[in-house]
Order: sequence, then C-alpha cells, then structure tokens
Amino acid sequence: MLISTITQTGFNEASKLSVDVKYLPFELFLPFWIKDGVKTLVVLEAELWYMLFFIAKKKGMKTILLNARISDKSYSRYKKFSFFYKKVFENIDIVFAQSEIDKARLLELGAKNIQVIGNIKLAQDIKITEHFKKSDKFTITLASSHEGEEELFLKALKNCDFKDKRVFIVPRHPERFEKVEKLCVEFCFKHSLSFEKFSERKEFLSDIILVDILGELINIYAITDMVILGGSFVKIGGHNPLEPAFFNTIIITGEYIFNQKSTFERVENYYIIKSSELDDVLSNSNIQKFKKSNVLEKIDLSPILKELS
Repeated sequence: MLISTITQTGFNEASKLSVDVKYLPFELFLPFWIKDGVKTLVVLEAELWYMLFFIAKKKGMKTILLNARISDKSYSRYKKFSFFYKKVFENIDIVFAQSEIDKARLLELGAKNIQVIGNIKLAQDIKITEHFKKSDKFTITLASSHEGEEELFLKALKNCDFKDKRVFIVPRHPERFEKVEKLCVEFCFKHSLSFEKFSERKEFLSDIILVDILGELINIYAITDMVILGGSFVKIGGHNPLEPAFFNTIIITGEYIFNQKSTFERVENYYIIKSSELDDVLSNSNIQKFKKSNVLEKIDLSPILKELS
C-alpha cells in the first residue's frame, strides 16, 4: 500500500502507519511515481488530477474517487472547465459521493457509476488516547482555528467571567503555534488572566491553555462543555463536527461550513452564528440556553470495502 500526501503534517501522520508514504509529485512526474503491480488507485474528495487517473488506467488499475464532493464555493468554477473534467472522469471507474447534491453535480461534470454513501468521516471510531480530568469549571474549546479566528475569539472573551470558565485554544496548523501563543500572552496580560502551554504543563489550572501539540484534540473534546469550531468564521469551509458531537458538547460554528455540509447533516443540535454574535454566545447569561449535540446514525462502508476487496 502506498499513501501520498501534499503536506508535512499529513506526511508525519501517515508515517505512523506500516505503509509506504510519499509526497504526491507534480503531474509531469506521475508516470514514474505510480508503481507497477498496484491494483487499485483510491483518490479522496476532489483531487481530480488528469494525469494521475490517466496513467493509473494505462497501467490497468481500478480507479475509485472516494468521499467525492463538489462544494457550493467551487461548483461554478468546475462548470467553467466541464470539458476538462469530462476527460478526467473517463478514467474513473467508480465514484462514492457524499450527498445527492454532489452526485448531481458530478454527473453534470461527466462522472459515471456514482453511489451516494455519505461522508466517510461518519464511519470513524472516536478514541481517547489520554484521559484528562474534567474541570469543575465550564470549559470552552476553540478547535482547529485559522488565521484571524483567534483574535476574533479572544475579543469575544474580553467580557467573559473566568471565575467559572476555562478556555482551550487549538490552532489547526502547528506552524502557527508561536504566533497564537503571542496573541494569548498579550490578551492574558491585558486582562490579568493566567496562561499555559499544553506542551509544558498538563495540569490545566490556567484560564487559557494553548494546545500546541498535534493529535490531542479528541482528548480535549472529552473534557469540553462547549466547542467553537474554527475554519468557519473565515472562508475555509468549516471542520468536522462529528468528533465533538460524539462527546455531547455544545457545538457553535460560523457561517462558512460549505466543505462540511454532509457531516453537519449527521449531527443533532448545533448552532450557526455570525462572527458578531460570538460575544453574546460566550456571555454568562446565554451559555445555558444551548443544547448539547449528538451524532446520528453512522454510514455503511460495505459498498466501499466490496470494491476494494
């Protein structure tokens, strides 16, 4: 088995598995990259590289597009180049789409043999790797935050009463840890709050804790009361709500969830707000009105496993 990645974070995570991990090269080098003897090519979501599928078919592989989606944001762009994507889909044997809307859009682009099975994230097993003690304080986690969202979140916290609250901030990308730390330190100094980094202490006694280690978000969700999902207050497209919903947290998200619509459909009780409403959400008087979330029924992976067997 060969796993490809295009980011250092992805490479590090994939390297933990007992498989061959490589960076996906430029299309020019794909004929030399795809190994002889590989029987199946599985490509995720919307990585519609023409040469990748073309060379795979030339080498006699079965080609599968898994977890396929065409977001609202990118739909018009795909239609402008539909002539190109029709050529791509000529080399794709099976498409497993996330939703009926995605299926309709994929058919318009020339895809064939499409099955709607939902988002494969709905089949994941949520496992805690380290059990932390839950605080008596109401715990709020800003999860998978992106550039600009930490400032927005901290600004909304300025009138928050920390006597009965504790806050975790978990940036999406490790290269931003240092910058977010600086923002947190400045905010805590200005408002006379305590601060700590997860990498240095795991006592969770401070008002604000920066989680500056990858792979700990699930463990933090397990001791969290309210999750503010990042990537949704800026135009990133949102992040997976299933993990916090598994722990029955209160889920608050911004408006930009165009990449996660199929996963939000499987969550009961979540709240979409505007950036300007964060202040009200985090106020003491309003927090109690929100309901806890939970995950609805998981999807069936058997159609995928059948094709891979």
